[in-house]
Amino acid sequence: MYTWALATLLICLFPLCGMCGIYGYLDKQGVYHFTNIKPTKKGYQVVVPDQPRMANAKSVSDISNDRYDSLIFQHAFNHGVDPSLVKAVMKAESNFNPQAVSQKGAQGLMQLMPDTARLMSVQDPFDPDDNIRGGTKYLSLLDQTFQGNLELILAAYNAGPNRVKEHKMNVPPIEETRNYVRRVIDYYNKLKNRNER
Repeated sequence: MYTWALATLLICLFPLCGMCGIYGYLDKQGVYHFTNIKPTKKGYQVVVPDQPRMANAKSVSDISNDRYDSLIFQHAFNHGVDPSLVKAVMKAESNFNPQAVSQKGAQGLMQLMPDTARLMSVQDPFDPDDNIRGGTKYLSLLDQTFQGNLELILAAYNAGPNRVKEHKMNVPPIEETRNYVRRVIDYYNKLKNRNER
């Protein structure tokens, strides 16, 4: 009874759209834990069913969402990155949902993995300003690493720079990554065309 009461509270406090499920498990000390990262061991309960990530949704909000434009422009200018690219990545990653969490643990608007967030000195991945700063800084680092090759920059953002290097500086033959690169480039081109009108 207590578990479901708490689950109801969690549903009310956190919008499910863009979040993965919430799981509960009892540890050896008898303490019940809740997590949004699916436990690797058996013996857990699904408290809130898994929801598809906003980033993977086919029906997505309008690409012209301007809620975070001032932050995008500020950090894009500071790190020498095209703001249209930052926005295209954000669109593909979280569909502009600052609370988005992937099944692999990526967080926030630009879906930063915890290690990447630490590398970019992000303190709060769910804070739009901090997340956009970190994601833009990471894009800038990838831009330098892959010498401005947009496909490789995006492939590295999705699959990690080591995967790109392992495949002799080519987009890895991973369907998710290839689809991701195509999707971001499509958003990027639409944003560029709109801005040039």
